[in-house]
Amino acid sequence: METTVKKLEKSMVEVKATFTAEEWKEAQKKALKKIAATAQIDGFRKGHVPANLIKAKVGKQALLSEAADEILQTSYAAIFLDNNIEPVGQPTANIDKMTEDELEITFTAPVAPEVELKQYKDLNVKKKAVRVTAKEIDERLAQYQNEFAELEVKNDGEVAEGDTANIDFEGFKDGVAFDGGKGENYPLEIGSGSFIPGFEEQLIGMKVGEEKEINVTFPEDYQVKDLAGAPVVFKVKVHEIKAKILPAIDDELAKDVNIDGVETLDQLKDNIKETLRESKKQDAENQFMNDIVDALIEANPVEVPDAMVETEIQGMVSELSDNLARQGMNLDLYCQFTGQTQESLKESMKEDAEKRVKFQVIIAAVAKAENIEVSDEDYDNQIKELAEIYSRDADEIRKIFTGNEERLKADIANQKALDFVKENVAK
Repeated sequence: METTVKKLEKSMVEVKATFTAEEWKEAQKKALKKIAATAQIDGFRKGHVPANLIKAKVGKQALLSEAADEILQTSYAAIFLDNNIEPVGQPTANIDKMTEDELEITFTAPVAPEVELKQYKDLNVKKKAVRVTAKEIDERLAQYQNEFAELEVKNDGEVAEGDTANIDFEGFKDGVAFDGGKGENYPLEIGSGSFIPGFEEQLIGMKVGEEKEINVTFPEDYQVKDLAGAPVVFKVKVHEIKAKILPAIDDELAKDVNIDGVETLDQLKDNIKETLRESKKQDAENQFMNDIVDALIEANPVEVPDAMVETEIQGMVSELSDNLARQGMNLDLYCQFTGQTQESLKESMKEDAEKRVKFQVIIAAVAKAENIEVSDEDYDNQIKELAEIYSRDADEIRKIFTGNEERLKADIANQKALDFVKENVAK
């Protein structure tokens, strides 16, 4: 067998295989023998039918196709191994020539792209400074104040901003009531933004017992297609109005919040400041990471095969499905709620999946360029970290990766490479 290799665009490789006459004849003999073992012709016992009769019965083309399958089973792996090709997706095979004397097949396979690193040090990426303002602390105090507010019935007066109005409502489109548009004795906080834009504002000024028609338009991106962008009318009746009575922002509120070690307003403010700082630090770190990924991809252009992107999409779908399962949902129900099909969901993931794959191959190239090694200690620490994350025994996690240690080591090396890039951004 002779092979010639040609690189194609988007990290695809083409391998043309020409089999020797001896290889091809031997494959035809095996195919004939295989067919003969099960062929049935009147007057002959199974397995004892003459070769010429079998050829006449199954036909030359069918015999050659069986022989091609036979030769592929024995030569398929060698075609790629001998040429040091590691497909990252399912190769395709196309028969170029197939006669009794000749067999030529062209294979096309996606492979991991070759990355030409141009810049991964001194990237112009800065981590955002973290600062907590007095205004942010006051806003969080106001949230606590709102959480511990009491509602007091307004026997007289009108619906005002911040009040909770107990209402009946029913929605109509073109004079016809639509599904999901009706509610009775519904407590609606004015200003919460929980209803269609414009609805809550039109309740302001209404009195107990008053009825009114409210005209609003559903948002263009509303998940129910029949209502998206549609003007509708809600018939509304107010049954009760409750005003929100806010507690004072003092030591008593601090105690009500019920945080360990917090007994005074000053302690609550300190707690809020530290909580906000930690949250902002995590946000800054996440943004820093995203900026590094973008900078690496921009500085080191690389084309990735569709097969790698498709594999990443499948992984993202699986991850989403697992997360939904933990919330008691499934993928079909999620798609219904979001107005998507599984195909449109996958399509929406494509850009992010391609970005992830590009980053993965670039950071792997950085690990190689910097000769980053993974020690036994690195491996053990990663096992311990995974055990802690998933609340499992370390030995159990180690068994899961038995036989697949190299993949985990590659992940560790990539993380070390990323840490290297982060440490060497432009100062």
